[in-house]
Amino acid sequence: MSAVQTFFIQGSVSSFSSSPSVTTCRKVSVKFTVSCCSAASPVTVVNGNVEKRSSDRNEIRLGLPSKGRMATDTLDLLKDCQLSVRQVNPRQYVAEIPQISNLEVWFQRPKDIVRKLVSGDLDLGIVGLDTVSEFGQGNEDLIIVHDSLDYGDCRLSLAIPKYGIFENVNSMKELAEMPQWTPERPLRVATGFTYLGPKFMKDNGLKHVTFSTADGALEAAPAMGIADAIVDLVSSGTTLRENNLKEIEGGVILESQAVLVAGRKSLMQRKGVLDITHEMLERLEAHLRAVGQFTVTANMRGSSAEEVAERILSQTSLSGLQGPTVSPVFCKRDGRVTADYFAIVICVPKKALYKSVQQLRAIGGSGVLISPLTYIFDEETPRWRQLLSMLGL
Repeated sequence: MSAVQTFFIQGSVSSFSSSPSVTTCRKVSVKFTVSCCSAASPVTVVNGNVEKRSSDRNEIRLGLPSKGRMATDTLDLLKDCQLSVRQVNPRQYVAEIPQISNLEVWFQRPKDIVRKLVSGDLDLGIVGLDTVSEFGQGNEDLIIVHDSLDYGDCRLSLAIPKYGIFENVNSMKELAEMPQWTPERPLRVATGFTYLGPKFMKDNGLKHVTFSTADGALEAAPAMGIADAIVDLVSSGTTLRENNLKEIEGGVILESQAVLVAGRKSLMQRKGVLDITHEMLERLEAHLRAVGQFTVTANMRGSSAEEVAERILSQTSLSGLQGPTVSPVFCKRDGRVTADYFAIVICVPKKALYKSVQQLRAIGGSGVLISPLTYIFDEETPRWRQLLSMLGL
């Protein structure tokens, strides 16, 4: 039996958290007990919290962005899906979603979410596709579970100046054919995407290129003379235009938005991950499918449900998801129960709403009621079938 000694330490301590590609260090003021023995302990201290190694924990972990617009939009989406994140202390990195038991939420930098999914310290995560592609670097252990969460839209693009030697360059082909780029004088590109940028240039036949890493305000690099071009995320393109930069044909490296991503090993090996993924996927799919959809209810006079349905289906914008629901409206007249009217229910997208109401009234609809949809559940979520297929299940 190995000897065990106990030390009581109070003061400033450096705590380390390691992944295959990054090690971070943060000083924390803590008071704790350390047990020293011959075997390595499966416990590390992170931000004052005890963190078990991935192989020794039972909790399922979901990584969410800790700051910025992406963080806010992610929490809003989960709330809309009835998956509100409860964070007791806003300074803590760990939270929970009460609706899903045994699920921990860990707030992390997006790039750290990807790295920890690869290492197995996280099981699920929500980040931008650009972050997954840059820091995942094609790792087959990363699986995109939902590729279209409908926020965080942007594109990773190459941009060059509108002036000087680039004035008449409007495509990647023309850029690659410029005689200026030689081993002695390569094209200089400033970017924070040191994996996707070089890969894109190589794939497009640009051999003489050098890259400088930078974060933020890349648009100023060409004007300052420290770069010829930039590779950066673009939303509206306004910032590029204001800095006399332009995107060119074939220069979009990646179209990105928020995605739900998982670790393959976690899905296959960790108990409960697949079930939680299924529930999250169903909630996300149902909500996102309902966004911008409205339920339209109206009364319509007719001789039968079939005759009313025939009139409705004669208008293409009134067909709904799978067709109209038609049911009799009963009333009592002269002591008898009759059904002179039928209630019809259809689902209509927002952009076609007014046109649909006009068509409905034109064929005899009245008392039209409209309400937004919150969820549309399919018989089975298509992305769930795709996930099972990817996993060979």
